[in-house]
Amino acid sequence: MKLAIAGTYSVGKTLTTMAVSHLTGLPRSAAKTMRELLPISIPGKTLEECTPPELIMLIMRRNQERAVNESHLPDGFVSDGSSLHEWAYGTVRVLVGINPNESVNLETIEVSEEIGFYGKVLSQMAVPAKQHARATYDSFVHLPIEFPLVPDGHRPVNERFRSLADELMLKTLDELNIPYHTVGGSIPERLQKIIDIYGFEPVMSIDAAIEKAQAEYALIDTSSELARAAA
Repeated sequence: MKLAIAGTYSVGKTLTTMAVSHLTGLPRSAAKTMRELLPISIPGKTLEECTPPELIMLIMRRNQERAVNESHLPDGFVSDGSSLHEWAYGTVRVLVGINPNESVNLETIEVSEEIGFYGKVLSQMAVPAKQHARATYDSFVHLPIEFPLVPDGHRPVNERFRSLADELMLKTLDELNIPYHTVGGSIPERLQKIIDIYGFEPVMSIDAAIEKAQAEYALIDTSSELARAAA
């Protein structure tokens, strides 16, 4: 089974993916986050300061790493995100502004010539992203927006951005005819539903899987891009 965990910002993709991996024994596949890529790609910049060409470069780097990691797991995996995610986020940025935040009125943003070109590039990037998704993933678990967005100084702080990205993801899965199941609730509830839906044979208890996932999650470096670059 090649399963992707889908959802927009702050819905618990990473912790859920880690827990599913421990629970089922499926290896976890992931790519470096934008926060991790920035210090090695554009030292001294935050994501908010990136230009459209730089954002495209980061999307390419992340998808390249994701595809390579997945190619090393031919017998199955559970993926934190998918090839569609970076493309979807970039596409919504064209609609709402490159760096949307809570002070931005997304209904009145004007699209500049530069952003218009960025949108055309992203429309072409959709071709390999969608082809990869259709050829690679057997199914998606969609995590709905259930919790308030947690400001972390890195991701866009705008609920409308989250909603648009989520809508685009589901629309694209329907377009590609890739099966998906929306799974909400607490982490234990999510894991039980995933077991029931896919008929997985757990290799440990749900509580043990969550405990291992939480310990793994605690090791993630959440420092800012600039702090990483300085280190």
